[in-house]
Amino acid sequence: QVQVAESGGGLVQAGGSLRLSCAASGTSFRLRTMTWYRQVPGKQRDMVASISFDNITNYADSVKGRFTISLDNVKKTAHLQMNSLKPEDTAVYLCRTDVVHPGNNYMNVYWGRGTQVTVPS
Repeated sequence: QVQVAESGGGLVQAGGSLRLSCAASGTSFRLRTMTWYRQVPGKQRDMVASISFDNITNYADSVKGRFTISLDNVKKTAHLQMNSLKPEDTAVYLCRTDVVHPGNNYMNVYWGRGTQVTVPS
């Protein structure tokens, strides 16, 4: 089993910055990808940014140039640096972690509970 824990959310004024962290812990797993999603009540969950174990990144168009994802492979922690925040960035940010467990080739997906980011208009 893998536990995923997000941190770093909060309330910030428009134009400000926040840094989210997503830490994966447990035994016997190899990290493949960590992905940040965000969700507003009543709407679908949208991908924000992802990073693979070999540092290939992908961003939603809405955050390109403002958000940066990075990965500490040793600590199995992904960070999401969010700059120039806008009211439309307000959401619960959730971390998805894709891992492989020794002994099989199946991708296993684990989710955290999320962290709230609020940018008042």
